[in-house]
Amino acid sequence: MCGIVGWVAFDEDLTRRRDVLERMVATMARRGPDAAGHWLRPRAALGHRRLSVIDLEGGAQPMTAGTPAGDVAITYSGETYNFTELRAELERAGHRFRTRSDTEVVLRAYLKWGENLVDRLNGMYALAIWDERTERLLLVRDRLGVKPLYYATTPGGVVFGSEPKALLANPHVPRRVGADGLREIFGLVSTPGTAVWDGMAEVRPGHYAVVTRDGLREHRYWRLEARPHTDDRDATVERVGELLTDIVRRQLVSDVPRCSLLSGGLDSSLVTALAAAELGRVPGAGPVRSFDVDFAHQEEGFRPDNMRGTPDSPYAREVAAHVGSDHRSVVLDPAALLDPGVRADTVLARDVPLGWGELDTSLYLLFGGVRERSTVALSGESADEVFGGYGWFHDPELVAQPVFPWLLVTGDHALGSMLHPELDAKTGVEEFRADCYADSLAATPVLPGEDPAERLMRQKLYMCLTRWLRVMLDRKDRMSMAVGLEVRVPFCDHRLVEYVFGIPWSLKTFDGREKSPLRAAAAGLLPSSVLERRKSPYPSTQDAAYTEGVQRWAGRLLDEPGSAVAELVDAAKLRRLVELPPRQLAWGPRVALERVIDLDIWLRHYSPEIAV
Repeated sequence: MCGIVGWVAFDEDLTRRRDVLERMVATMARRGPDAAGHWLRPRAALGHRRLSVIDLEGGAQPMTAGTPAGDVAITYSGETYNFTELRAELERAGHRFRTRSDTEVVLRAYLKWGENLVDRLNGMYALAIWDERTERLLLVRDRLGVKPLYYATTPGGVVFGSEPKALLANPHVPRRVGADGLREIFGLVSTPGTAVWDGMAEVRPGHYAVVTRDGLREHRYWRLEARPHTDDRDATVERVGELLTDIVRRQLVSDVPRCSLLSGGLDSSLVTALAAAELGRVPGAGPVRSFDVDFAHQEEGFRPDNMRGTPDSPYAREVAAHVGSDHRSVVLDPAALLDPGVRADTVLARDVPLGWGELDTSLYLLFGGVRERSTVALSGESADEVFGGYGWFHDPELVAQPVFPWLLVTGDHALGSMLHPELDAKTGVEEFRADCYADSLAATPVLPGEDPAERLMRQKLYMCLTRWLRVMLDRKDRMSMAVGLEVRVPFCDHRLVEYVFGIPWSLKTFDGREKSPLRAAAAGLLPSSVLERRKSPYPSTQDAAYTEGVQRWAGRLLDEPGSAVAELVDAAKLRRLVELPPRQLAWGPRVALERVIDLDIWLRHYSPEIAV
């Protein structure tokens, strides 16, 4: 897991621009704390920051392969979980390897198959390959978009990197945000392929881009398709179990300490159980490490609400005892969530004020605690998008509304646009949301003659897989990589996603509950209390002092003379939230105030030109 950067220019000599490349690489230091690498040629400059996970001694990057017609160089972030099989196939074809790294396997896969290598990779990755033989750049992003990859075209080529900050370190990329960027910030719908910054875009999940002197062209190599599901209930449960067992086995490969993120929910508990069983078969591997998060100083203890019915820690400890993991709780002081330095770290990790307030800062602190003992973590994230586990999938009133369901649950739909009324009139955030919803419905692959109710659920699942999942994966990636922790997501294996997407909704809920095939596959592996536990989202502090602190901080910013943030947001609407008694401020409106804080940090640090 690493940070990658690069610059291709067909009209200048980049060997004279090492200083720019070094600045770009330096922005990725947190993603790759172990080493830095630079590779320059007249037309291409590649950079890398490394988090060493596989082949600690031999996997340095950028990595090159020499050919009679010129070098081929790669800068690569992520993991290819089937690299052992690919290496064996390439060795049979005559390729010889200098290292044990998956990076070299990907590089030699390109030499063998060219851009068709994308069809052979299983993993999470963002990579760039410069081919001197043809003066072509290949940019590739994994199928589900687990790893980020941004680019910006320039008059003479392209710059790219794992995060926007790498591109912004290049003089050809302006720090400007226009109407489209403001719609993305305040619309909260995550349009695939877009970035907040003008002139910047993401390589979309399941796509690759080719850059030549003629420009950049993006190609789609993978998509979700609606296929008839022919397996019966028992065969479906068996197949889900088989896939997850194989996925977890592959994702445990590491030369550094690994662990699981264990919330005590069905998803993370099953991943932990499978990891424990796999390591139990490996001599000397020891027990799997596991971690959960909890909050200190909650005066009244845990209070059930409409989102979270039970605390995580008791269930996490029960699972740990059941599977024999080496378990620890990372206990957070709510005061740390208001620390200005921590808050700034989370905003700057994202480069955009698109966060979820305390959910981001607590995740950042959790990952920091995990990083003290492990470098690689397996997560249960994405199971709810894949299997339809969120509560909104199971509320007929929410399903029927023509609105992205997460906007209903978070309260953003009821709150409306946070933009200043004049800016809102220019950008049309509500119309933008409606258009994005319609686009998502139209893009959903469906089966001919499919029952209308089944089709609607497929559409809701598809928009979560292509839009909401991007929000969650971005959050996970930025917060983990900001502390140099690699988080792997078994439920994003494309084989599992393809198979489960085809399962009819009636079969996904055959026991009258969410994620029925997954629960059935976990039977016998987990305590009954966990198998029967209701879905509970990632925990949030219930400390009233934290809410009061958010209100004071946001109120101060809204009332500050000449406040840049007050000129962007609907200050009158947000002041009403500041004035509510803390106990009456629901989680969603509190996040709205936290976004004011994040927006202020972003404006002060990046000084973007707002051009509407």
